[in-house]
Amino acid sequence: MTYDFKKLKDKMKGAEEWLKKEYAGLRTGIASPAVLDGVEVDAYGSRMKLNQVATIGIEDARAIRISPYDKTQAKEIEKAITAANLGVSVAVDDKGVRVFFPQLSGESRANLVKAAKTKLEDARVNIRSIRDETVKEIDAKEKEGGMSEDEKFRFKNEMQKIVDDGNKALETLFEKKEKEIAS
Repeated sequence: MTYDFKKLKDKMKGAEEWLKKEYAGLRTGIASPAVLDGVEVDAYGSRMKLNQVATIGIEDARAIRISPYDKTQAKEIEKAITAANLGVSVAVDDKGVRVFFPQLSGESRANLVKAAKTKLEDARVNIRSIRDETVKEIDAKEKEGGMSEDEKFRFKNEMQKIVDDGNKALETLFEKKEKEIAS
């Protein structure tokens, strides 16, 4: 008998993707359009994601240029970015909106690292719950008579290796983000 770890692997990949997305939203002092992913603009009577009402491009290391499809939306875009409280400066000009990323201080870098660690721990908690679900499934199959005790232990060892690899991947993401924040 074999146990299918596909569901476990898919859920762990989901936790890793979630962490990548969360880290993309952490401002590091370098211009990154991903910081603006959560910004929604009041446009044409409804709330729309920023990338649906404008093109977003990097102007230089510390600035992003936002070019609205409709130039009259520039003020709404400025208001939405300011309301998102991302720690950036916003200016409207004749071409659209510019977003400036200020230099990070030592204290703000420490706060960003702390936030990154918190997100890492959230992802680890998610992986632990995924692991617990898998352990329960394996135990239930053994009780139903679907596998022997030896198979149960072999599957649990295999599962633990997959979980350990997932945790290493999360740790690698954290270390990469920590270096990015420090630079």
